[in-house]
Amino acid sequence: MRFEDRLDRIVGRSDELQAMLSGGLSGEAFNKASREFSELGPLVERVAALRQAEREVRDAEALLADPDMRELAQAELDGLQARLPALRHEIRLALLPKDEADSRSAILEIRPAAGGDEAGLFAAELFGAYRRFAELHGWRFELLEYDESELGGLRGAIANVNGRGVFARLKYESGVHRVQRVPATESQGRIHTSTVTVAVLPEAEEVDVVVNESDLRIDVYRASGAGGQHVNKTESAVRITHLPSGIVVAMQEERSQHKNRAKAMKILRAKLYEGQRAQAHSERAADRKAQVGTGDRSERIRTYNFPQGRVSDHRINLTLYKIDRVMAGELDEFVDALTAEEQASLLAQEE
Repeated sequence: MRFEDRLDRIVGRSDELQAMLSGGLSGEAFNKASREFSELGPLVERVAALRQAEREVRDAEALLADPDMRELAQAELDGLQARLPALRHEIRLALLPKDEADSRSAILEIRPAAGGDEAGLFAAELFGAYRRFAELHGWRFELLEYDESELGGLRGAIANVNGRGVFARLKYESGVHRVQRVPATESQGRIHTSTVTVAVLPEAEEVDVVVNESDLRIDVYRASGAGGQHVNKTESAVRITHLPSGIVVAMQEERSQHKNRAKAMKILRAKLYEGQRAQAHSERAADRKAQVGTGDRSERIRTYNFPQGRVSDHRINLTLYKIDRVMAGELDEFVDALTAEEQASLLAQEE
């Protein structure tokens, strides 16, 4: 379909919805039409701006024939013709297929992979960077699991990052992150390479995933690790196995068995929802292992080289020489570049 025909159809649909909403719709039909009308609103405004600019171009071109108005008309025409491509580009971006999960909150999971203690230490630092990234955006960072090692590193951590559009910004972080630096325990100053896996899943609502109690095996046991008198006193830890998929989620952060179960169910729903999305979108990873890889040193999406002070994203060949700021949570430059790259790829497919 021609670009202009698509715009006509969008404007026509908006007019149709407006008439429907004024015509006495009620209940769920009204809510559905209202949502669609609201979603189309920004796009319709861009189309109106484009068509207004096109009319002004025609008016300015007509004035070129008037010797008294030619200079003024040419200046106006130059400005309008520079603006038109930007308006059309904005509309093309707005027309791209949307990932319906982009507006959601997200489940963030970090695990050390290759590199022993050093991988665990970097996992803790990277988790802290994401916490600061969330704070910079005004998102709520809720800890679901934090398993700390004796050296202060991480064995694993999971957080629920709450806010509008979180998944759209965090989804590019999924994969293997590689760190190159001299560990504090290295006496001879040699640079070591370690890896950490990151998985980002869109948060699922109960309506997204129907979980039958009969499909679950729930085990309770005594918590282990740091925890003072609480440890080994009560069976508050919960392990949920989803029998049809084989997914297992264990949770022991809370002292309450009920709270641990609620957190475990939140993670389980997110993993099941991502599985559904993988089936619906064949280009996405079929399961979490495909998303984060094996953790082998040769696999990576990003490298953090501390001696050189640089961070390189290998998917878009972008290197920033500001590792301290990146580790302080300033990730937007990478996220913006990855978003632009994905949009460019989608636009190329549309043409």
